[in-house]
Amino acid sequence: MKTRNLGSSGLKISEIAYGNWLTHGSQVEEDAATACVRQALEEGITTFDTADVYANTAAESVLGRALKGERREGLEIFTKVYWPTGPGKHNDHGLSRKHIMESINGSLTRLGTDYVDLYQAHRYDYETPLEETMEAFADVVRQGKALYIGVSEWRAEEIREAHALARELRIPLVSNQPQYSMLWRVIESEVVPTCEELGIGQIVWSPIAQGVLTGKYLPGQAPPEGSRATDEKGGANMISRWLQDDVLERVQQLKPLADEAGLSMAELAVAWVLQNDNVSAAIIGASRPEQVTQNVKAAGVTLDAGLLKRIDEIVDPVVERDPTKTVSPPRRDF
Repeated sequence: MKTRNLGSSGLKISEIAYGNWLTHGSQVEEDAATACVRQALEEGITTFDTADVYANTAAESVLGRALKGERREGLEIFTKVYWPTGPGKHNDHGLSRKHIMESINGSLTRLGTDYVDLYQAHRYDYETPLEETMEAFADVVRQGKALYIGVSEWRAEEIREAHALARELRIPLVSNQPQYSMLWRVIESEVVPTCEELGIGQIVWSPIAQGVLTGKYLPGQAPPEGSRATDEKGGANMISRWLQDDVLERVQQLKPLADEAGLSMAELAVAWVLQNDNVSAAIIGASRPEQVTQNVKAAGVTLDAGLLKRIDEIVDPVVERDPTKTVSPPRRDF
């Protein structure tokens, strides 16, 4: 497993990170989730990403138990704050000082650790002054509860403003966690150039487009039984946007290119996002250990310019590039 620096910081992370958004605490039983974490460790993954909202806090607890006994200094544990947890009362969400300070304590308890390596704002909060949010994050860092700060799905101008405040407060804002894949490239025109300038790295989620880029969904056919597209708890609503015949037909045309590169379709998709120099890590998820083993084969793969061009030619008509698709909720109507 190769490592990359997280942005321009000195923190090194595995270029394949393990995430438990749709699995731990909801989609798979804890024994299976633990087996996936153990396999990730076996494959050399040291970076683990979660959030307090995943399975309404259960995912953090499962991950904490799965990592128990591991050398803490050999791991990079990331979590996030913003979305509602608990009963969802008026202060149970957002990026207010109250919610941040209470949430970091809850996350540390569930994860069974004294600190997280990266604490991320899961969305932008339009109802809280950014100064309040960044000052609260600064206190979290100074208390030793987080080593670095990041954001997730923030627009370029929001990242720039937060970075300026972080510099004033002398805290390390080092990352953004956006959705990014061959099919979803909304960060390329604005977010990536801004982050390159500021020394901020991308930790990208859904590099396989919720499984569509594995090629298992076929045009004109119903989704396979047991797949994510048939699991309302496993992200069926998110994958539905890709289940259009024009998209699925284009994805099938990638199969010969994957074969030519000696990769599975999933490996090709993960390797593709890692070709972007601003990407520090690609997050993979799994419900079975063998999925972890397959996806880590994308680590260290270099795709030549000719292959990248042919991929672009195939998928270009169905790629989403509109930077305005990076959105945070405009109000707290959770």
